[in-house]
Amino acid sequence: MRIARLLHNNKPRWAMLLESGDTYRYFTTDEPWNDNAIDSKSYPLKAGQLLAPALPTKIVAVGLNFKEHIVEMGHSDHKDPVLFLKPPSALLNPDGKILYPPSSTRVDYEAELAVVLKSRLRNASPPEALKAVWGFTCCNDVTARDLQKVDGQWIRAKGFDTFCPLGPWLVTDFVEGKQKITCRVNGELKQDSTIAMRIWNTAELLSFISKVMTLEPMDVITTGTPPGIGPVQPGDKVEVEIEGIGILRNIIAKQD
Repeated sequence: MRIARLLHNNKPRWAMLLESGDTYRYFTTDEPWNDNAIDSKSYPLKAGQLLAPALPTKIVAVGLNFKEHIVEMGHSDHKDPVLFLKPPSALLNPDGKILYPPSSTRVDYEAELAVVLKSRLRNASPPEALKAVWGFTCCNDVTARDLQKVDGQWIRAKGFDTFCPLGPWLVTDFVEGKQKITCRVNGELKQDSTIAMRIWNTAELLSFISKVMTLEPMDVITTGTPPGIGPVQPGDKVEVEIEGIGILRNIIAKQD
């Protein structure tokens, strides 16, 4: 099932996308992961209507989860997953503009598989952790690479407003396998891998994170980017695609 968060009559709503992909029915509850009551009427999906499919208390991101990406970044292997946080204010809607901050001279794309939770998670085993997942979606972990190198830690480089595009929707019946994950800039393929190439899968990551911090419903966890990261410039179009989910499209824009 594809679940979207969208504007319906100028009000944010959760909705189920129908098989055609261009129509939807909205949920009559603000917590559709607990109650699937849905309106009986179908509505056409319009351009610019989709919102980021999460309302997180926090965005927990995982770095260095592909061996080839570890090599390209010049890092050594890690015993445990590397975690960092992106603020909820970094969330960006599908088709929204990624703002290039004036304090940076290099902004990079990073295609990632992300998950949105439906229940609280703490000290969970991998099988328990996976049961807390509501759906999977695409993420672009936008990074000011020059600031990341200068600071040594990642919050500023990863935390600018608009630096976490998410969407276009959640897929609740997505089962991890060897699905392709790619990133294109202006139509040119830049990243090309599969989610099976990750060092730690989603269940393992969620279990690990839940033993560090309590995860809440609607929290977002991103699961690492494959090799091939690189810079973008204002005017570029970035597309993150994950097989079985969809395409997240955003334009880079100069920040005023």
